[in-house]
Amino acid sequence: MSDFWTQILDFAKTTTARVGAQLLQDFGQAQAAEKADGSLVTQSDRWADDALRRAIAQAFPNHGVLSEEVEHIFPANDWCWIIDPIDGTTNFARGLPIWGISLGLLYQGTPVFGYVHLPPLGQSFHGYWRGESGLEMPTGAFLNDRPIHTNTDALTSNHCFSLCTRSTALLKNPFPCKIRMLGATTYNFLTIAAGATLGGVEATPKIWDIAAVWAIVQAAGAVWIPLEPKPIFPLQVGKDYSDRAYPTLVVSQPALVPTFLPLVQALRREK
Repeated sequence: MSDFWTQILDFAKTTTARVGAQLLQDFGQAQAAEKADGSLVTQSDRWADDALRRAIAQAFPNHGVLSEEVEHIFPANDWCWIIDPIDGTTNFARGLPIWGISLGLLYQGTPVFGYVHLPPLGQSFHGYWRGESGLEMPTGAFLNDRPIHTNTDALTSNHCFSLCTRSTALLKNPFPCKIRMLGATTYNFLTIAAGATLGGVEATPKIWDIAAVWAIVQAAGAVWIPLEPKPIFPLQVGKDYSDRAYPTLVVSQPALVPTFLPLVQALRREK
């Protein structure tokens, strides 16, 4: 692995571990307020957002940053970090141990590296997705530095699929497997990368919810299906991404697309 990618991985590990250790002290005790979009925010979110932005500015002064709490305009830098200081804030505030710190690194507007640290679970996921970037870089997806891959089982009623809270209307129709609702977009999709679930859907994720896992889940072999006609990436310089949602279906293998895509059609955006 080149010095650059070693530096990137080491930075993600050490920074999320440091921030995560502080967040664990506030876990289940933080007072939450409701934002305009109905999601929750705490002082811990704001502190972590600031700490991550400062760390990036010190380690990579030529890199841009887009974050959930402060920086919403995509910059002109070739390299840009997209950060979600706490994905799963409701879980964090209510004492439920499924939440994490998400870092996605984009090259010319498209994610090529993702790192998600889940302090209560002691789990850290990362992955590299070259795509069409032309970069010389590592490959693969990892959980606690061990390679992971999606599940290649045939679908049965005892396999699992994750919904978000805004997609429960899909249960009006019979579902072909067991349903789980985890409360964190990143972890929803990361369970697919790790082979624990066969698929998941999110109705209203924002760009900071998906930037890191875009790289990780595809590196693990998953199929990413945007539920809208326009491609998600590359992001556009100067655009405000604070209100843009990206309904998404992810499945563990191409053979499952014909099964699950018709079941989530109601979440499709036509414009």
